[in-house]
Amino acid sequence: MKKQAILGWVLVLCLALGFGASTSMGQAVFGSIIGTVTDPQGNAVVGAKVTVTSVTKSFAYDTTTNESGNYAVTHLIPDTYKVHVEAPGFKTVDVPSVAVSADNGANVNVELQVGAVTQTVEVTGEIPQLQTDRADVDVQFSQKYVEDLPVLNRNFTSFELLTPGTQKLPGFNHAATENPQGSGQIEVNGQHFSGVGYQLDGTDNQDPILGIIVVNPNLDAITETKFAAQDYDVEAGKAIAGLVTVQTKSGSNQFHGTGFYFYRNSDQQARDPFTNKPGVPLAPATWKQFGGSVGGPIIKDKLFFFGDYQGTKQIQGITNQYNVPTTEVDQTCNPMTNAQSDTPGYCNLSQYANAYGPPVGGVPSGQIYNPNTGNPLTGGGRTPFCGPTSTPGNCVGAGNLIPIGMISQNIGNVLALFPAPTVSCGTPATATCLTNNYVATGSGPFNQYSFDTREDWSAPHGIQVFGRFSLDYFNLSGKGGLGALGSAGFGPGTLNGMSTNHDYSVAGGFTKSFGANLLTDFRIGWFQYNPITAYSDASQTPMTNFGFPGLNIAGQTDTNGLSGFLFTNNGGNGFNGALGNTGGGTYAFGNGLDAARCNCPLTERERQIQFVNNWTYIKRNHTFKFGADIRYASNLRVPSDQSRSGLLYFDQLNTGNNGAFGLGIGTFLLGDVSQFQRFVSSSTNAVGHQYRTFFYGQDSWRVNPKLTLTGGVRWEIYTPESVAAKGDGGFADLQEGLLRVAGFGNIGLNGNVQNTLHAFAPRFSLAYQLDSKTVLRMGYGRSFDLGVFGSNFGHAVTQNLPVLAAQDIADANINPAAANNRSAVFNLGVGPPAYNFAPLLSDIGAGTPAGTLPLLGPDGTASPYIRPTIHRLPTVDQWNATVQRQITPTLNLTVGYVANKGTHVFAGTGPNYNINPIAVGPGTDVVQLGSGGAGGCARIYWHAESERPTTVQPERRSLVSVSRIYFHHGRRRCASHAGVLRSRPRQLFWQ
Repeated sequence: MKKQAILGWVLVLCLALGFGASTSMGQAVFGSIIGTVTDPQGNAVVGAKVTVTSVTKSFAYDTTTNESGNYAVTHLIPDTYKVHVEAPGFKTVDVPSVAVSADNGANVNVELQVGAVTQTVEVTGEIPQLQTDRADVDVQFSQKYVEDLPVLNRNFTSFELLTPGTQKLPGFNHAATENPQGSGQIEVNGQHFSGVGYQLDGTDNQDPILGIIVVNPNLDAITETKFAAQDYDVEAGKAIAGLVTVQTKSGSNQFHGTGFYFYRNSDQQARDPFTNKPGVPLAPATWKQFGGSVGGPIIKDKLFFFGDYQGTKQIQGITNQYNVPTTEVDQTCNPMTNAQSDTPGYCNLSQYANAYGPPVGGVPSGQIYNPNTGNPLTGGGRTPFCGPTSTPGNCVGAGNLIPIGMISQNIGNVLALFPAPTVSCGTPATATCLTNNYVATGSGPFNQYSFDTREDWSAPHGIQVFGRFSLDYFNLSGKGGLGALGSAGFGPGTLNGMSTNHDYSVAGGFTKSFGANLLTDFRIGWFQYNPITAYSDASQTPMTNFGFPGLNIAGQTDTNGLSGFLFTNNGGNGFNGALGNTGGGTYAFGNGLDAARCNCPLTERERQIQFVNNWTYIKRNHTFKFGADIRYASNLRVPSDQSRSGLLYFDQLNTGNNGAFGLGIGTFLLGDVSQFQRFVSSSTNAVGHQYRTFFYGQDSWRVNPKLTLTGGVRWEIYTPESVAAKGDGGFADLQEGLLRVAGFGNIGLNGNVQNTLHAFAPRFSLAYQLDSKTVLRMGYGRSFDLGVFGSNFGHAVTQNLPVLAAQDIADANINPAAANNRSAVFNLGVGPPAYNFAPLLSDIGAGTPAGTLPLLGPDGTASPYIRPTIHRLPTVDQWNATVQRQITPTLNLTVGYVANKGTHVFAGTGPNYNINPIAVGPGTDVVQLGSGGAGGCARIYWHAESERPTTVQPERRSLVSVSRIYFHHGRRRCASHAGVLRSRPRQLFWQ
């Protein structure tokens, strides 16, 4: 590791001394044609006239060669161009077809032959496809590749996986309700998927809160795309893993159109041998995608249009497996049917007693204990449920018989709604008949309607103008596989709920030349990301109907629907006696992200407006570029990560003894809730906003026809997130154990978070053409990003007190001496305590210091989002060396060494981290948490991860990670322990 660091810094030093730079003639939206004009002896031809003309639009651009014979025509829209070169005393040369890509320079060198200018020489050979002017590591896909390569469901982001060094993040996917556009969670060279930036026609196209693409473009709308895995333009930022740029099609002087229709159904699908065994039918499924495009001239040679439409209508067939109670449990544990069962007076859970492994110390692995006996703080000294024929503490036979009087009819009403298992239990019962013992199939609709329209205008005085509008509209839904009890559903991604999503993207701009050496371009961009979700039973109050108070609250429709019923083991994913489906990570039924794969109800409206201005000045063999990129983002998010109707946890240790044994189903039947979480809001209109300002400068120097050096620096300024109004946000201060409330006391609307103005990103590279078919490239660059899941924007301050309470009640919150999840926090028949905002809101002004609240709220039951009080930006340093060899006119081979080091980058798949872990090991200092109170769980964004992936592409890939701290996903729960912090926490969030 130390040798790698030394090697990396030696390379950086060499490049900084003049051996490199980042890019040359390309721009985010435009491409260029560069070259050298020589005579037959190889001498430079000075003052030769070069005319570049669009083959499809007839736009023409003129320039002349300089004292070195070099020329450059920049700011070219991706297209095919003709190059015409003439000079006195030489024959004219025409190169009839040169493909120009955005953010790239086509190298067209011309050798003039002595003769009359009226004589013409046409170059018919292939233009070399070597990358001779830059060192970025990228893969480009032309229009032909985009249209012809087979892509499942025609999802554009799948092309990312064709880039060396990319892979899908294993075991994690965004819920389909928030990502119907299907943005892939793809890591690039070992860096987190959220570090991938997306641009559409040179404007931002990424939602930084979830790290996904906003408008996933239709394939028929794309003229080309580029995936830069490293060392991208100094003009580009807000990306640390990779940069995906897309250029949309424009019209031409000829009318062109396309049309398509794709269809498949379940008759063409293979059976899943695990879920669709013989006798289990395949769920009906169809997928239809249709659309087309048309483009052409409005005014020939002047004004052009292009438009496309794509529709998708899908009925997705899904087969899910669930844990449901056995027939014996259905009959014996429902007070209404118990008298007619085989064990009248007792609920019989004996089938579960020996199903989860051999006995431990002579005690069945699934033995349950009476939680009303023994020590309620430790869960020890409890009496087993034995039945009528045994003496207390000495079960005879299977045992596990609960007096039916301890089970309420309310629980019996829930039990009666479970479907009968499709797998029967033998004697003795095994885990195979208790786990995945019910299989159900179903289908849910997914509909997409999207279109793009673009216009291009060759205006007077050398001005080129373009404008584009894109819309993606989605609606999708699915019902739960357990009917009235919800659970994983049959919508996309096992959705049990519904979602509509309106995503927009608008871009426009112009270019203007001031003579042959000075050009400017201006762009404006705007996008909106707007998902709205709800549960399938959003119009119903099933928890009230069951007789469980305090969950479906009258007059608060956002609390309608089922609660989530989750089964755990000491706070982790429970297995013994768990019910429901485990697709979300925890066995669960009802509603919620784990149970129903739906963050419901959710209303989000994220918007960003962007202004970009770039200037290009050509002086001899130098091309200077400088510019600014100004963005303003706002976000309204009213989420339900922890459900508005509540998440009810049933831990098997609640019916265990001294931290062992127990069954989740036993805890559930007794109605004992081991932990409770829910979101409660005092306001649903709190908006966060942020300014993002970027400046850059760059010099690209063509030292000679073979060597190009480029160097530049980018300055990125992200202001700390602010809220729109007083009281609309809470900023956590972990060191003080307080929440700073925006606008109160001396607390500003940005929570007094200190900004950083030191985010300078140098980028250097070189490109050296060894011979006509071989190029050596080297580069180094630094990049910054916003992070994800609220690391620096969204998700956090408007989801803290006093706006939102993430209520989190465990037994340690009620009694700090208790061991979590071994005693009930309340019984379902009683219901949870209400969260009362009134005294909290009146206490803000009286807080000490003024304008603050306790970190976990006045009663210690709120779970806050925590960021550093100094703005921290994810940072990645990248370096590479590549060799490219042209094998044939259309085939190149590139071999490269690629490495990077990440600092303050996002760790794991989510930001949950226990603020009070038990300190273990000699020499550990145990310190008391500040005035925030006793227990609790927090989502912390301190970017403590350091990654140093090294890749040799394409043959070998290795990943070495240093000081990685894994966070659990922000929509999971975490157990907490009272009163302690790990030693020296500042090393975690200030390193």
